[in-house]
Amino acid sequence: MPSSARHPVRRRRRFALLAQLVAVAVAVGAAVTVVAEGRGGQPGGERLAAEEVGTPAPLVAGPLPPSADPSPVDVVSPSPSPVLRVPGPVPSAGTGRFGYDARSGPVLGRAGEVRRYRVAVESGSAEDAAEFADAVQVALAGPGSWVDSGRLRLQQVPGAAPRDFTVYLATARTAGRMCAQGGVDIRINGRPYTSCRAPGKVIINLDRWRLSVPHFVSAGVPLAVYRTYVVNHEVGHQLGHRHERCPGAGRAAPVMMQQTLFLNGCRANPWPYLNGRRHAGPAL
Repeated sequence: MPSSARHPVRRRRRFALLAQLVAVAVAVGAAVTVVAEGRGGQPGGERLAAEEVGTPAPLVAGPLPPSADPSPVDVVSPSPSPVLRVPGPVPSAGTGRFGYDARSGPVLGRAGEVRRYRVAVESGSAEDAAEFADAVQVALAGPGSWVDSGRLRLQQVPGAAPRDFTVYLATARTAGRMCAQGGVDIRINGRPYTSCRAPGKVIINLDRWRLSVPHFVSAGVPLAVYRTYVVNHEVGHQLGHRHERCPGAGRAAPVMMQQTLFLNGCRANPWPYLNGRRHAGPAL
């Protein structure tokens, strides 16, 4: 393939990824905010839907009340000039074929069962598998990710290696088809909108990966925060977690809340663990 030196667009994408990773790091250090999507179930046999579809609840677009949580970890601290969405057209359809990141990653987490995943990007999506894999690793490594339980470790493996699940980045049309095959309808107003989890497949919708969601953009929530949220939300379904509700106005949204559709008075949050403790809400 041509080198990145001959591809200024790829260089710009990599610079944007670096900026997004910095945004996540800043958000973590000060306390973050994000959104979620998907219908839960048990890993394996039972299907797990993405976010519930239909008419979204009213979206939060203005300032939120101060946090009711005693900890400052979930207080939003915007990074300077955050990337809110990736400019330019987003491919609505690709080839339906996927390329896999060929690298092995470090074992994330300190103890517990090791679950292995691979990372795939659809051909024709104008996205790079290695860059997507790096962003997925940032989300799953934390601090604040699922491995903070101390009972789980995660590791990326090459495409042909034995694995427990695959994280896919797919165009909207392909994501809609893959989710439907897994028993999940991700459409809103007839068009594939959310991401989903089907058995053994975490499927991230390219539209959301590139554009986030309107209530995040209007509130100035960085794209990197949304990306971290959507990975942790759908991986959470893969791990057997179901949807949760907002625990109270002004508090950090649980990562298993359908933040892609609404916040319902909560503040965006991409992490399942805050201050080392599992942050959950009432069962949906």
